[in-house]
Amino acid sequence: MSEDTASDIAEGEGAEDDGEEGGAKKGLFTQKKIFMLVGILALLAGGGGVWFMGYFDEPVEMSEAEMDVPAVPPVFHELDEMTVNIAGNEGRAQFLRLEISLEVVDQETLDLIKPVLPRVVDTFQTYLRELRKADLEGSAGIYRLKEELLRRINLAVYPASVDDVLFRQLLLQ
Repeated sequence: MSEDTASDIAEGEGAEDDGEEGGAKKGLFTQKKIFMLVGILALLAGGGGVWFMGYFDEPVEMSEAEMDVPAVPPVFHELDEMTVNIAGNEGRAQFLRLEISLEVVDQETLDLIKPVLPRVVDTFQTYLRELRKADLEGSAGIYRLKEELLRRINLAVYPASVDDVLFRQLLLQ
């Protein structure tokens, strides 16, 4: 064997050894490929989200005829003042005084609701008597009260519907 052939073989063997020792044979998923794949998936997900939210849609313009149509104002109906003894564990009586207005779409809906208002007041009274002072603390408590009253009134007046329950006065003693 000549020196050139021996050196070529040694270099070849050394190159194979370096390749194996410098790092195992690179597999299908290298760290660089994984980062690129994650980046591409993130871009696709972000682009899809933007597309679904309608950012690529053309803005809708209203015609002059649509702009001239006045919005129908809602109709309000004031319920009588309610004073309720609420549940308390302190041994002394606690009272809740409420003045409520109901918001409906139009006068026809209000005409459907008026005959069942005694049922609405009874539903409110029954629910309010079970409340505790802690249930009404903070804006979150008042919001939950409002949502619960709206849910109960819509069950009582079905198939008509009340859009909102508005507090004119809410006093806890």
